[in-house]
Amino acid sequence: MKSFRRSKKALSPVVASIILIAVTVAVSIAVAVWMGALSGGFMATEQLTITNVQFGPSGSNWVALTVNNTATTSIVLNDLYINNVKQTSFNATQGLPYSLPANTGYVINATSVTNPLLASGNNYALKVVSAKGNPFSYPATMP
Repeated sequence: MKSFRRSKKALSPVVASIILIAVTVAVSIAVAVWMGALSGGFMATEQLTITNVQFGPSGSNWVALTVNNTATTSIVLNDLYINNVKQTSFNATQGLPYSLPANTGYVINATSVTNPLLASGNNYALKVVSAKGNPFSYPATMP
């Protein structure tokens, strides 16, 4: 039989296997962190609840909506619709657009509501729309 010379410069198969496994684990951790950072922005959802609606006295033309941001990120409130009609007149300190921080509330005070005319006993579909285009609806009846 021929005898083979052993090279003292080569790695043993065990050491080579350990290095391959370590490199594979390091690359998989890097890919997992990268994918987590990419998908983090898509996981944030807007959650807004309308908890209260107040109408002015019969024949008046204002509505006050109390909204709460129950999400973990802020929401920019852009528009208010009453019966699918965009409202444009608001109280100077309680209007839209407004950036609502996470876990806080806000009162939107729409003034000069002329379309639709507000009348006692009528039903109204109130809708707040965020900057991302998400609608948050609430049905209300004027007392």
